[in-house]
Amino acid sequence: MKPMVQRKRKGKSQSGGAETWETNLSQRSKKPSHSEWNKWELLAMIGAVFLLLYIFVCYENFHFHVAHMYAQLGYRNAQHIVGQRYLQGAGVEKNEDMAMHWFRQAAEQGHPHSSFNLAVGKLKNMTMALEEGEVEKFLSVAADQGLKEAQELLENIIKNRNLP
Repeated sequence: MKPMVQRKRKGKSQSGGAETWETNLSQRSKKPSHSEWNKWELLAMIGAVFLLLYIFVCYENFHFHVAHMYAQLGYRNAQHIVGQRYLQGAGVEKNEDMAMHWFRQAAEQGHPHSSFNLAVGKLKNMTMALEEGEVEKFLSVAADQGLKEAQELLENIIKNRNLP
């Protein structure tokens, strides 16, 4: 929609005076001058550069905090990532207990790699939080979703249990 513009008519108006060409600026909103826009654009650019620099320099820390936020919201992939970060000490201090906590959160939602990591953590005595038979349960969940390592480990556990 075009702004309203008043134009003069040729000739004299009823009041007898000649009309001038003018635009009704009172109906338009004033735009900031170029120097004001440039200041805001410059400020936005500087802010964006600093944010990107922070992400580049502190990538692991930044990634951990973003993943941790999503993990707390209940996203199983984020919970698995946070567990991996705690297990490896990437972007956060290494903490096997916290790693097993987040693997358990994701495994309870059916994440195959978290199920496998939780079972392996129990077998390596990283966690005591699993009940009898839960190792096999988590390994079977991971194996059912196509994780070959889980299938092989589950077969070895069953085979070793049946030995005299």
